[in-house]
Amino acid sequence: MSRARSPARRQSRGFTLMEVLVATMLLAAALSLAFATLRASSAAATRGEDRSARNERMRSVQNFLRKRIGSALPIAFDVNESTGQPLRFVGEEDQMRFVADLPAYLGRGGPHLHDITVVDDENGGLRLQVEFSVVLVNEVFGERDAGPPERLVGGLKSVKFEYRALDAQNRMGDWQTRWEQVDRMPLQVRVSIVDDRGDAWPPMVVSLPQGASFSVSQVPI
Repeated sequence: MSRARSPARRQSRGFTLMEVLVATMLLAAALSLAFATLRASSAAATRGEDRSARNERMRSVQNFLRKRIGSALPIAFDVNESTGQPLRFVGEEDQMRFVADLPAYLGRGGPHLHDITVVDDENGGLRLQVEFSVVLVNEVFGERDAGPPERLVGGLKSVKFEYRALDAQNRMGDWQTRWEQVDRMPLQVRVSIVDDRGDAWPPMVVSLPQGASFSVSQVPI
């Protein structure tokens, strides 16, 4: 009798401890793989969003600088007291000062002195900022209503402004980190920026179409 019931008992028995352990290990491995894949996907998405935000910030800052520098006007905003020279463009390695018409959406419109400077950022690194001041054309070198500096971008590793024009042989000269001919405009301005990760932004060279005694048609292609 017991021999006849033996196969039924074998068929109705549960999982052995070894089978349960193997199934648990397989489930744990599958969950671990799923979580690893999810983390990798999330990290890739975060990197993509960060890269997109950085690219958008770079394009925004470069477009702003290109439009502002490219619209510079040969209007004097001050006088060098020692030489009597009118100041139309002051260019240093870490600062530019020139006059350009300010669009109405950035202020009240009209000619404004643009003071673009590189300063230490409060969060470390360098910060690029701009300050606008109204230039009164009907008054000699008048300025008023200077507002607070506008932050363009911070956390940069390096920022450098360079300038060049035609040399004595009427050929394009070398890039200079200081613009000496303050009573006239340079032909071109180059802006080099490296961000906090050490990545260099695409080089930006801006031609100034109203370069006083210079002409854009003289720029070699």
